[in-house]
Amino acid sequence: MQVIADYMTIYEKKGKFKGLKFAFVGDGSDNMVHSLMIISTQLGVDFYVGSPKDLKPNEEILNAAKKFAEISGSKIVFTEDPFEAVDKADVVYTDVFVSMGQEDIAETKKKILRPYQVNTKLMERADNNAIFLHCLPAHRGEEVTEDVIEGPWSAVWDEAENRLHSEKAILTSLIP
Repeated sequence: MQVIADYMTIYEKKGKFKGLKFAFVGDGSDNMVHSLMIISTQLGVDFYVGSPKDLKPNEEILNAAKKFAEISGSKIVFTEDPFEAVDKADVVYTDVFVSMGQEDIAETKKKILRPYQVNTKLMERADNNAIFLHCLPAHRGEEVTEDVIEGPWSAVWDEAENRLHSEKAILTSLIP
C-alpha cells in the first residue's frame, strides 16, 4: 500500500510516470527498494539505487524488475555513489537505515550508510523540480536531514495523506 501512496504523490507532483528518474538512496536491500523497483519498472520509470555494494537489492527481485523494465522501456541502475544515483533525479527517496529487528547491527549499518544520508548537498544534484519522499517515520539526522524533510523538496506530508486515501480505496475495492 505504501508504494501506491508514493506513486499517487508522484503523479500529483509530476503529472506523469513514464520518463521520470527515481533515485533510492540508502539500504539497497530494504523491502521498500524491492517494492519501489517493481512498480517503477512496471510504470516506465528509470530506477536508480545508490547503496553500498554489500546492501544490494535481492537478486531474484532485481531480475523480475529487469523483465518489467524491458517491457516498459525503463532501466535499473545500481551505483555505490549516491550523487550519481541522484544526479538529475525527479524523485529522491530514502528509508530508515536500521529496520525493526536489526537492532543488533544498528551501529554497523549506521556507519556504513552515513555517506548515503539525504541532505542539501545531495538534493542539489537532483533535478531543479525534484521531490523528496520517505515512507516515514524518519530519523532526522540519520537518513535525512531536517532541512530536506522540512524543506521545499519535501513531499512527505502529501505522501502521508495519500497513504490514507490509497488505503481507503484498496479496502473499498476488497469489500464485497
